[in-house]
Amino acid sequence: MIAVFRRDLRLAFAGGGGAMTGVIFFLAVVATMPFGLGPDLNLLSRIGPAILWIGALLSALLTLDRLFQADRDDGTLDLLVMGDTPLPLVVLAKCLAHWAASSLPLVLATPVLGLFLAQEPLASGAVMLTLLVGTPAITFIGAVGAAVAIALPRGGLLVSVLVLPLAIPVLIFGVSASYGAVNANDPFLSPLMILGALTLFFAVLGPIAAAAALKNAGD
Repeated sequence: MIAVFRRDLRLAFAGGGGAMTGVIFFLAVVATMPFGLGPDLNLLSRIGPAILWIGALLSALLTLDRLFQADRDDGTLDLLVMGDTPLPLVVLAKCLAHWAASSLPLVLATPVLGLFLAQEPLASGAVMLTLLVGTPAITFIGAVGAAVAIALPRGGLLVSVLVLPLAIPVLIFGVSASYGAVNANDPFLSPLMILGALTLFFAVLGPIAAAAALKNAGD
């Protein structure tokens, strides 16, 4: 698992790996939003957490189709399926590497990009924490969609169609926790704990379901 994690992380940052594609897209979404909404700082501050979460979700969807496609193209996936390591654990290692390469930079960039949306330090910190807790769930959900669509010639769009409805609860509780950190009338701990529960749930279910889909695709 460590070898798979290191390999995928290295390939993600190699030329053509696409790890920075999501970061650039995230930057573009957040940076252009103030131009579309106007100079109202109160409005930007109020809807800023939702914009950051939507940008992170769309950026994650943008790179999910690369999770297994390159391994299928060069034959590595067949070796992983036939290897001694259980396939769900291999998928788990690949998901963690994908998250570290594509979603973790988004989390780290959140405080800086929050300045574009007139976010206070407390609000930016809350969004950063919720993204750290919730974005792994998107990767685990996306692994299932990527595994189902791997045998299709244009599976990239199908991955987004499959993953987006399942990722909506993650988005809802992530935004709710972000608002709860800055608004005294809204809860913070409850949606954050539910967000963590969703990540743990999909961390178990996602690799198992993705492994089953990969085996069926190979058969």
